[in-house]
Amino acid sequence: MFIRPFYSLAIVLLCPFITVAQQKGNLSQQFETIAQAAKGTVGVSVLVLETGETAGLNSKIRFPMQSVYKFPIAMAVLHQVDKGKLKLEQPVRVLPSDYIPKQGHSPLRDKYPAGNVDITVAELLRYNVAESDGSACDVLLRIIGGTAVADRYIHDLGIKNIRIALTEQVQVPNEPMQYQNWSTPEAMTALFRKFYTGHVLSGSSYDFLLDLLVNSGPGARRLKAQLPKGTVVAHKTGTSGTQDGLTRATNDAGIITLPDGHHLIITVFVKDAYADQETREKTIANTAKAAWDHFVQEERKNG
Repeated sequence: MFIRPFYSLAIVLLCPFITVAQQKGNLSQQFETIAQAAKGTVGVSVLVLETGETAGLNSKIRFPMQSVYKFPIAMAVLHQVDKGKLKLEQPVRVLPSDYIPKQGHSPLRDKYPAGNVDITVAELLRYNVAESDGSACDVLLRIIGGTAVADRYIHDLGIKNIRIALTEQVQVPNEPMQYQNWSTPEAMTALFRKFYTGHVLSGSSYDFLLDLLVNSGPGARRLKAQLPKGTVVAHKTGTSGTQDGLTRATNDAGIITLPDGHHLIITVFVKDAYADQETREKTIANTAKAAWDHFVQEERKNG
């Protein structure tokens, strides 16, 4: 299980990034070999929180986030809850005009096709994170003041290489526009680190969002697919459509609890890929398993 750290962010930032160059290089080389199957561009950023050990592949280039951006948007919403601008139990009227197009994933729209229904902020957050609902995401953006508000909140946390620019209503029917909602793998890993160690949300908001991430439905064949049964993974996926054999985004990012209680923060983004979905998802799963095996082996050496 996840337990919120009691140490301060300052202590975490002072933790030396101690990794043997050859070992780090070997892991990055494994990522590069695994990535070839995707027939696209794969970006990886991994960090063991408690030791500072890192590895990556294409970790500083931009990738379309797709629904991974629902994680920072949820943080921005909960920040307003903490400030008293919103309440989790507050009902919000969901209008038919809030619904994303039919090709987009929206259990909320499918359950209430006529709209004009009141849904609490808490339930909208659950739809947004745990079910990756595009309509719920847009309602949340509406009530906090739009994409610019969410984007500014993340930048104010010190995470610069993330951009939240478009709503789902704009992004879903216009596949090429999704590149405007981008992040580097390194920045997304840094955001999960900030969320987990930075105490940027209240305790109750942190617990609420962490529970949604741990119990997120999508992504069973991605980060967690090859990890031991019972491994706790708090994560958010993102997936674009496929046009003419090209899939612009297949993503998963989050926090994996290692056997010794340490936490592996990992982002795997796959863009502009021509492999089928099974192969793209297996690329993410293989990457997570390689990182798991590497750092578990390191634990045993140092234990």
